[in-house]
Amino acid sequence: MSVVINTNYAATVASNNLAASNGMLQKSLNRLSSGSKIVNPSDDAGGLAVSMKFQAAAKRSAAAASNIGNSVSFLQTQDGVLKVAGKVLDRISELKTLYADPTKNTDDLANYDAEFTELQSELTSLTGEEFNGVSLFGTSALSVQVSEDGTQTVTVSGKDLSSTASGIGELTASAVADLGDITLTDITDAIQNVATMRATNGAEQSRLGFAAEVLTVNKANIEAANSRITDVDVASESTQLARWNILVQSGTAMLAQANQSAQVALRLIG
Repeated sequence: MSVVINTNYAATVASNNLAASNGMLQKSLNRLSSGSKIVNPSDDAGGLAVSMKFQAAAKRSAAAASNIGNSVSFLQTQDGVLKVAGKVLDRISELKTLYADPTKNTDDLANYDAEFTELQSELTSLTGEEFNGVSLFGTSALSVQVSEDGTQTVTVSGKDLSSTASGIGELTASAVADLGDITLTDITDAIQNVATMRATNGAEQSRLGFAAEVLTVNKANIEAANSRITDVDVASESTQLARWNILVQSGTAMLAQANQSAQVALRLIG
């Protein structure tokens, strides 16, 4: 190879190699400091697009799980009211049996009727209970989204306590002034209807619990898939960091050597 002054090919190559090594070192430092393999979109354009979809799906899963939790709270509140309604009906049935005692005088029966009237008012009050402004009882059903994409729903059935079909409507009707206006069958039918409502409520809570479990598993798997795309492998990347660090140091030393090589020409001139 000829000896020249204007062009130092070795220094140019060493400079290019040093620039490349330094660029990779900076990229490795950025990945380790951020914890992400994708620092810039150019690092993995396709992976970034998939990651964004995964992140959105994971957030929707968390939101759907939160909605399910609120629906379960709604059902638990509803069941609490039904439980109280059952206790009130138990007491009414007890009063009805005591009312049938032939040894009771008129004043005794009036006392039983007075308590029955108060219990009627309590039953009426229970039918109007709400959860966050939403009626606990009525004919309208609630549709609960149980998947992040909205394709799966669970229907929470409407439970109308105030209707005559529930049995409570008959017990609290204005025409019912005292215990003499109802039969024990009226009361036991109402108790059976409330028991059925509680059973339905429990079944709906059970299904929502399983739906929430599926969402939790799906969210964890989505996050794991996203991690494989975006999260840096610290062990592997730290090895690369050491490699690029050594190459930058050796490249710097070799560039200095290459810059000195042109001085050979001065010896020839001197």
